[in-house]
Formats: sequence, structure tokens, C-alpha cells
Amino acid sequence: MSGRQRIILVTGATGGIGEAVSHHLAAAGDSLVLAARNAERLQALAEALPGAHEGRHSAIPVDMTDNRSISQFAGELQARNIWLDGVVLMPPQAHSTNDPMPSPAAWTDLFQNCFIGPLELLKAAIGRMSPDPAQTRRAKIVIISGISSAQVLGHYATANVLRCAWVGEAKTLAFALGGRGIHVNTLSLGGTLSPWYREGLERRAAAAGVSFAERMAEETANIPLGKYGEPAEVAVAVEGLLSPFSDHMTGLNIMHDGGFTRSY
Repeated sequence: MSGRQRIILVTGATGGIGEAVSHHLAAAGDSLVLAARNAERLQALAEALPGAHEGRHSAIPVDMTDNRSISQFAGELQARNIWLDGVVLMPPQAHSTNDPMPSPAAWTDLFQNCFIGPLELLKAAIGRMSPDPAQTRRAKIVIISGISSAQVLGHYATANVLRCAWVGEAKTLAFALGGRGIHVNTLSLGGTLSPWYREGLERRAAAAGVSFAERMAEETANIPLGKYGEPAEVAVAVEGLLSPFSDHMTGLNIMHDGGFTRSY
């Protein structure tokens, strides 16, 4: 970025992975636009990040499942004259379910909340990008999803579909936006020890009458690296995809799963 301070939008910023990404990027010197539903938590995060005392970060509440909220968010970006160099998009994720054929109403809600709404927010963010490849100024988009974008999981029936939709959309956007110097890649996560995932692991361990470490060893036995990921590791991967490392990469679905996915 030629030494220019980047401005990066991070959605889902107050979640376990979102906070890790925000702290990592802020520590690296980026200015952040933090987006999530809870305004108080957003503001507290903005004030706790490295560089907060310099006024580097903005907090703009948004509900990605609500079109009116997304429209207000887009208007706020414009009103504050915010121009973005990157986006870390974390769409709401479908809950696990074994039902491969939910009702039309369920599908309608799922696509609105997990795909259509977040895509509208991304569209608004792209409208606030002004890259110039001739001046080595590129814009980077990282869409964070889960491994069922590449490998079917029986207990994630609806997520198998929604995550594939994001991979397809990212590939489409890569073609559509590449000439403008806007890169679009997806990062598909395996098990990642965000607070809610760790709590679930603790509950499963208690239910089975084993220790946390024993349950962890059992669940990660089929992962070549023998562990779940950490939010801080996700943050490092995101930083790489926002950096010059990805200047000749777009339309890729990158697995961050410890080697769990068995495919070429």
C-alpha cells in the first residue's frame, strides 16, 4: 500500500474470531471500521484496540439480517466519507442441522440472513473502494466461512449449501472486480476455538465424563495437525490475504482446517 495507512472493514467484529482479527490488524497499524449488532460492545472494542488513542478506529452498528440496517450502514460509510482498502466479511452462519430438505420458509430465512443480507453489505463496501493498481493500490476482500464449503458434513446440511454459495459468489466477484484491482478470496475454517466453540467442547467433555484435554484429543484425532485452530491463527491468515502476499491471488477458497479436508 505504499506506506499508506489502510482502512479495513471488519464485520462480526465483537465475536471471538472478529475480535482476534481486529486486534491483530490494529496492532499491525491498520485503521478499522468495526461492524456488528451491539453498539456498546462495538464502541468498547474500538476503544480497546491498539491505536485507539489516535482515533484510528470507527464503530458502526449493523444487523446483516436486516435490509434497513444495511442501508443505514451504507449511508453512514458515505456520510463519514470512509474509503475502504479491505473487507473482512464474516456472514452469519447457519446452525448445524441434519435436515437436508428444510421448509421453503426456513430456506428463505437462511438465505436472507446468511447470504443475501451480507452480500448487500459487501456491495455497499465495494462501492466505497477506490483501488488503483497502476499505483500499487489494491483492495482486498476476505470472506470467512467454514469447511463445508469444500467438504460435505452430514450435520451441517443447510450450511453445506450456503457456504458453497459464498464460494461461487467469491469466484464470480473475482472475475467481475479483478480488472479494478479488487481481490476476493474465501477462508474456510475448520474447528476453531472461539469462545462459543470452546464452551461447546467443554459441554461435550462433561457429558462424556472425560477431561477437556481427553475430549480435545478424541475430536482432533482425524486432523493431521492434531489440533483445532485458534482465533489468533485465523487473524494471521486474514492479514496475509489482505497483504501484498495475495497481489496475484483472487477467487481462491483457502482451507484453514489443520489438514482435515481430504481433497486435491
